[in-house]
Amino acid sequence: MNIKALYISVGHDFVGRHGKGRLNHGIEKVDTVECVAGRGLVGDRYFDHQEDYKGQITFFDWAVYQRIKDDFNCPDLNATEFRRNVLTEGIDLNTLIGQKFTLQGIEFEGAEECRPCYWMDESVTPGVHEALKGHGGLRARILTSGTLRVT
Repeated sequence: MNIKALYISVGHDFVGRHGKGRLNHGIEKVDTVECVAGRGLVGDRYFDHQEDYKGQITFFDWAVYQRIKDDFNCPDLNATEFRRNVLTEGIDLNTLIGQKFTLQGIEFEGAEECRPCYWMDESVTPGVHEALKGHGGLRARILTSGTLRVT
């Protein structure tokens, strides 16, 4: 599995915002990110969110990102709109649900699909919410600490 990009954000743009509109905390593209076992990514909104949290880190598939850009004629779409931490290439992320896996020497456990929400239709374009179902990414727990790098 290759890492195409890494992202962190200090705040939530969509969580708890039903009927209130999106916030705009932004999302920062970084070259490296520190993973802390059981806690999350240093500097990210879900760091120390809650004990045994399923989404300490989130992964999103480069191929799905490219498909959305093509299928919805959004050539300038930035991957930050999906609000995932790690943009990967080379593995079907759904196969990692319920599995332990290692990436760059760090051990993770795939917890569940990142279920896309209706905000994707606002953030990207109408229809993306439905198109992402079953391909929304992977929520995972961090089992060992270390640093991820873009490859």
